[in-house]
Amino acid sequence: MTAQHMAEEQGQPSRTAGARGPADGSRGPAGPSRLETFIDAMIDMGQTGQIFGEHGIGKTATFFSHIARAHPDATLVYVPAANLTPDDLLVNAPVRDPHTGELVLRQLVMSQLKPGRPFVLLVDDSLQAGETIQSQLMQIACNWTLGEHDLRALGCIGVFLTDNESLAETSARRSDLALLDRMVTLRITANDTAWRRHLTAKYRPWDLRPVFSLWASLSPALRELLSPRTLDHVLANAKEGFPLRWGLPLVDGERLRLAEPGPDGRPGKNRTAEILDRVAQSLGVTDPRRISDPVRQVVRAALRNRWTVLLQGPPGCGKTELVRETLREGLGRDPLYFSLPVTNVEDLCAPIPSAGGTLDNLLAAKFTGPEPKAIVWDEYNRPKDKAAFAKLMEITQEWSLAGRRIEHLRAQIAVQNPPYHLGRKMLVARNNIAQATRFTASLQVEPEDIPANEWLLARYGPDAETVLEWWKHDIDDDGRAWITKRTLERLIKLHRRGLPLEMGTVYLGDGEYAPVPLTALMDRFKGRPVTGLRELARDVDAWEARLRRAAAHSSEGGDDSDVVHQILANAELSQLKKHRAAVSRLVALLPAKLRATYLVGASAQQQRFWTEVFMALRR
Repeated sequence: MTAQHMAEEQGQPSRTAGARGPADGSRGPAGPSRLETFIDAMIDMGQTGQIFGEHGIGKTATFFSHIARAHPDATLVYVPAANLTPDDLLVNAPVRDPHTGELVLRQLVMSQLKPGRPFVLLVDDSLQAGETIQSQLMQIACNWTLGEHDLRALGCIGVFLTDNESLAETSARRSDLALLDRMVTLRITANDTAWRRHLTAKYRPWDLRPVFSLWASLSPALRELLSPRTLDHVLANAKEGFPLRWGLPLVDGERLRLAEPGPDGRPGKNRTAEILDRVAQSLGVTDPRRISDPVRQVVRAALRNRWTVLLQGPPGCGKTELVRETLREGLGRDPLYFSLPVTNVEDLCAPIPSAGGTLDNLLAAKFTGPEPKAIVWDEYNRPKDKAAFAKLMEITQEWSLAGRRIEHLRAQIAVQNPPYHLGRKMLVARNNIAQATRFTASLQVEPEDIPANEWLLARYGPDAETVLEWWKHDIDDDGRAWITKRTLERLIKLHRRGLPLEMGTVYLGDGEYAPVPLTALMDRFKGRPVTGLRELARDVDAWEARLRRAAAHSSEGGDDSDVVHQILANAELSQLKKHRAAVSRLVALLPAKLRATYLVGASAQQQRFWTEVFMALRR
């Protein structure tokens, strides 16, 4: 949830709400927060305000809500400095002189700085901007000018810069005294913003005071990790019935651990499970370890709630196709799709001079129009260049592009690979915690979370059944990791063309392919006797007799019981439905403890199938 979204959802909070309540989160004295008081003072004094605070404590959200409430005649111009390119703020361009009609060179400023009404300029993350942008921002901060333009003449009534001083998130430190002497500086903590008030309004009717008390009882190091923004995401996932850990960000591919640093600076005991369990208890909800069909469920939630979601999983498991299919079902149209390795800045927007003498950004046509939209950012951690990624970050963080809100955008889903897979380093970029915490839900996707098997069966029929039986029964876990669903499809296509199957596996170089034996698969294709659900159904009378003998010998069953159980447990839903009569006859003869396992961890559709089968057995 972005700062602007949080402010918009809350509307105009009452001034009587406890903005600076006690550390335990209970209602405090009426009045504005410390940051709100500072904002008003700087506007009255005409001074540039510089604000330092940790990421995710509600700095920007406070600006959006407070300016709208306390200064209704003014608008907030929000400039995410980390996402700017040099031509976004100011550019020299040829324009026609209105008096002489000749072409002359003039400095054009971004159109947002000419809103036609009083405005407050908020420059966020200014220390993350490049050197050229830094110079432009310092002119704004020092003189309230940009190039040849006087911001006061354009209607500016306040200039503020917000930053996090952490060197892990910034690219510069201000050390020039000539600059430092021009600003009033405030250092704040989470207790100086109105984040508790925002969350209280957002998650009614929950009573969040126990959650706030829990947060306040944590050490400063843990409170920094579990920032208000991250806590917001944890609550959002709890509200949807998702695992609370999905609200914790993925930093460099790893789930954030709520652990205090030890004496040597290394993380100490991991308290993540303990703290999240306490949050769940405070809310009166359960914290599921897993849910069925997680990818489709979280994508549907993103469409309902306007979330930004990050999905991280191994290559070739079908993440992107499942996301696009689910979004298509929810929108009734294809989502916008961008593959980051081939996305340029010009694919998103381009600055052009306007007739009014400003610098406007022309958005790509796909971002405009009244249709509902969702965006898929594929290969999210493999951007083509920094400029393109900067623009992307504005969209994912603020749901705007070049300062212009993207209308009717309902969800954003970013898909990426982990930094390492099968012991090999992937060519992906790093992120910092400020970037990672922009996602409401962050999932680590496993191949079993993607129903690609059903897609293969529907598309390739008996050949898909053959390769899936081989994949499930004939190779070990390491082999299954090497043989992705994408690889399985290639193997089917090669088999149909009569080409060597080895060519479809991953080529590692120097004549070496993925270390997975293909002999059993070739035997299966050649008709070697095997046992799968098709074979059970074809010879159901004989297998029924075998199960009866096993049951008569022992209440635990026998080897034949284990074979049938394994085949039924690994079968896809479409296969079970296709051979339902045989399945019903065979499952009736299995030990009760084996039958019970079919409901554990199964999807809702699978549970419904098995429940119907078991109810029929009773009749």
